[in-house]
Amino acid sequence: MKHLYMMRHGQTLFNVRRRIQGSCDSPLTELGIKQAEAAKELIKDIPFDHYYSSTAERASDTLEIVTDGQVPYTRVKGLKERDFGLFEGESEDLNPHFDDFKYDDLFPHYGGETAKQVQHRVVKTLTEIMNKEDHEVVLAVSHGGASMQFFSAFNDPNIIFNSG
Repeated sequence: MKHLYMMRHGQTLFNVRRRIQGSCDSPLTELGIKQAEAAKELIKDIPFDHYYSSTAERASDTLEIVTDGQVPYTRVKGLKERDFGLFEGESEDLNPHFDDFKYDDLFPHYGGETAKQVQHRVVKTLTEIMNKEDHEVVLAVSHGGASMQFFSAFNDPNIIFNSG
């Protein structure tokens, strides 16, 4: 049986400053580094055979801390966070409340992605990764929103996970 472990990156400067991060990037904070070090302790006995990271620096930095920079890994665009278009880097105050029915409709008008687009991208990416023959125990470092969309796919009867 194959096993996929997903991890969110540690806290970033934009998290602290309440900035919409999405596809843009900001560095890990001191707390974010400590979070990655704590995660390293939690997974130290898991025999991973492959490692993947979003192309965002905050995700790859987290993976490098978790592995002490001692393992090769692949950066994959499909694991990136949702693109919020022109809202990237702006104050979270501009972000509508997540439960608002218009939340998902807003961002595509400004060059961003819908939740379904993110879900499709992440499901496709992780399915392709896990279908590789020698991938038995995989760690993927991604983002909160992208991970949430991946996990929500398990409750969507229209999503089919193809196994190779």
